[in-house]
Amino acid sequence: MIIHLKKFILPFRKLNKFGKIQKQFIRCNSSEFSPRILEQLKNKSLLRIRGNEASVFLQGLITNDMKHFEEGAANIYALFLNIKGRVMYDVIIYKSQENNVYYVECDSQAAEPLQKHLKIYRVRRKIDIDHLGDKINVWAYFDPTQYMNNKHNDNNKQKLEGLIFPCGTLNNKVSKIVKNIMIYEDPRLSDLGIRILAASTIERQEIIKHLNSDVVDSTNNLNYKAFRYKLGVPEGIEDLPPGKALPLEVNCDYLHGVSFHKGCYIGQELTARTYHTGVVRKRLMPLLFNEIPNKSFLYDDKIVNESGNAVGKFRGIESQYGLGLMRIIESLNAQSLTISNIRLKVLKPMWWPQESQKVSVNKKK
Repeated sequence: MIIHLKKFILPFRKLNKFGKIQKQFIRCNSSEFSPRILEQLKNKSLLRIRGNEASVFLQGLITNDMKHFEEGAANIYALFLNIKGRVMYDVIIYKSQENNVYYVECDSQAAEPLQKHLKIYRVRRKIDIDHLGDKINVWAYFDPTQYMNNKHNDNNKQKLEGLIFPCGTLNNKVSKIVKNIMIYEDPRLSDLGIRILAASTIERQEIIKHLNSDVVDSTNNLNYKAFRYKLGVPEGIEDLPPGKALPLEVNCDYLHGVSFHKGCYIGQELTARTYHTGVVRKRLMPLLFNEIPNKSFLYDDKIVNESGNAVGKFRGIESQYGLGLMRIIESLNAQSLTISNIRLKVLKPMWWPQESQKVSVNKKK
């Protein structure tokens, strides 16, 4: 959202409805801000989709709605599903300042498979699908203290049935584009900060010049992955192995990544059916360990309550923070939780819609 972007960057440029760049300026007092982390995401790659039919092409393949770009969005979060409605790849799609050009950020391990997937469905459309390799680097710029310092209180023990919340209107309509540096707000969650696409020839210090606060290096205990897990946000092949996860169970709806009212796309049927039931009983949730575990866990390892009943499955860990696919009510009501006899806590993310917000999910007619 614009108000959050103001906290992070200096003068920015905005795309007007004709695709031209408008320069705007913001004055900020940098003394108000705590140091933030700028970290290169070395496990990320970019595909470039270009051509007059690029938008229509992507519209039939992703969970989100490409029409958000027509409304002024600078980027969107989306998933590619298989025909069974399971997640294949999670991506962030960025609108370039060039006409009919989009950058698709994905896990580096998924770049070639995703490129092949796109080429299969390209058929005779006049579009180019290029893997940019090491030409552009992806960076994350975030403030870990704002969320890390928040205390988790007993109010999170309230029962939650996992209501489905349509993504609504996106407000991330600004970006800063200067030379070969493109700065965007993360479209999923304002707490995730800023996404930066920069030519690989550009050094870190050059990027820092365009940021409006002190910047520090990430550490083993305070890096982007640990921060994501603290928030409960999955990303990439490690968290979302292709063909396993369901989009609503990985909070795609909460993260503004799915449209329930667009036209057909691959894998839509199961997602739409779940939407019409109005409830998702299992979702990815943050896990907190009292200390860094001295053993490793496997994907799908069971997380059990005090009675020995499985209430979740392990997904990933970084430092003391982890991710688990949890039965929401059972895990929040559990007196204790363990995995391989190691105690942990499950947290209800503060960015989830509150239970008191009775949001209607009635189908548009």
